[in-house]
Amino acid sequence: MKINARFPFSPARLVLLGGLSLTMLNAVSPVELLQPQTFGQMQSAAAQTEEDINVQVYQAASPAVVTIDTQFGTGSGVIVDLDGLIVTNAHVVDGSDSVTVILADRQEYQGRVVGYGAEGADLAAIRIQARNLPAVSIASSPVQVGQRAFAIGNPFGRFDGTFTTGIVSRIDTQNGLIQTDAAINPGNSGGPLLNSRGELIGINTAIFTPQRSAPGVPSSGGGNIGIGFAITISQVNDFLADVRSGSAPLTAQQSPFLQGSNRSAQQITLNGDPISGQLTRDSAVLPTDNSYYDAYSFEGQRGQQVAIEMSSASIDAYLILLSPQGRDLIQDDDSGGNSNARLTFTLPEDGTYTVLANSYGSRETGSYSLRVAEGNDNRSVALPVARQPQGTTSGLLLQEDGVLSSNSPFFEGDGSRYEEFSFEGSAGQQVNIALTSREFDPYLILVGPDGEVLDTNDDISANSLNAGLSVVLPVTGRYRIFANALDSSGFGRFTLNVNAR
Repeated sequence: MKINARFPFSPARLVLLGGLSLTMLNAVSPVELLQPQTFGQMQSAAAQTEEDINVQVYQAASPAVVTIDTQFGTGSGVIVDLDGLIVTNAHVVDGSDSVTVILADRQEYQGRVVGYGAEGADLAAIRIQARNLPAVSIASSPVQVGQRAFAIGNPFGRFDGTFTTGIVSRIDTQNGLIQTDAAINPGNSGGPLLNSRGELIGINTAIFTPQRSAPGVPSSGGGNIGIGFAITISQVNDFLADVRSGSAPLTAQQSPFLQGSNRSAQQITLNGDPISGQLTRDSAVLPTDNSYYDAYSFEGQRGQQVAIEMSSASIDAYLILLSPQGRDLIQDDDSGGNSNARLTFTLPEDGTYTVLANSYGSRETGSYSLRVAEGNDNRSVALPVARQPQGTTSGLLLQEDGVLSSNSPFFEGDGSRYEEFSFEGSAGQQVNIALTSREFDPYLILVGPDGEVLDTNDDISANSLNAGLSVVLPVTGRYRIFANALDSSGFGRFTLNVNAR
């Protein structure tokens, strides 16, 4: 999965959860909420309106959904028993010295990680010292394709208690994943996926989000809701049994992205010669989207800046960088120009980092070139970028300070606001575009002179909500930029910069 473009990460796309019978503090229990006598003469759930069911599910489950803050970021979790056992994703808490759990009523507790999923399952359990907490009930009946699904979480680390709805689109029994079109966003990792009875059916873990279209531009497919993935409740139940018996591992296991591969990551050195590789049907497979990848590792130091480049004439290159603990750090699709990938990142700690040389699409095969260098090493993997055509402009092309307000135009698909800008570009010119804001989550859309969407971006890294693009312009002409918010809640001031290299 790719974040923004693919998913929110388990080593480049991560996941998880479980529970007991649902009991709520100073509230009606989920079971009571669903009894006919609670709602007067209301008929069976099948006869109730969608609105009634939505309200019931949210009232039943939202008190048990928590926000988890760590030194690396924010995620979601769900309380599964009355005495403070919480399930979340391993990638949310792995490597953190401290974990703060914020309940729905805003009470804060320090949490202790008491177990991780075995064999790389992206699950973790946290224990807080509290009693008589609200908890979710775990579904006992099998999940079915076509049934309704509900997600609650803390998207973007800011909007706790957010509720979205959809259906179960697919069940991947081989990889233990539920696919749903219920909107799941970064920060929802570790939150619950629920059925129409308010019971836990999975733990939200990753997203695949297709590009959105600009006004007057044909859609590249799929809308902006995206595809979400959740870990199945059967895996959660097995994990909870291990936690309660004391047999769950106390350290995070091998990255789920490296599962299914019998080969270890190939060791490479910084600033070495480019590596020639090939994705084939024998390559390892990312379970969230069935794309092939090869794994490479290198030794890095805290504060060291690295530049990673992947180019290919036969596949749409995609890069994923994992931390020494297997956490997703950053991903990139097309920043290397055309369908090549390039990312730069400052390493947060000493250790062995893993690079996944991946493809954007499912089951893409073909050869590629990969190179990892220190940030001040300007040698290239021979990507088709960075040659400034004679007579083209370098430096600042556009700088705008703007505001998204209720008067700004909006996309009909999701209600998100935008402001439109344009600049003149030349064929072969490399431009860097940055959209920053302290008041909303920016989203960038670049449209070419022919009206086709060239590229989009949500977050420039796993640690930043600002948006950025690095693109080699294909033709000479006027390009349009949409300074957009990720969703309809986005309002506020922003700065847009376009620089040519």
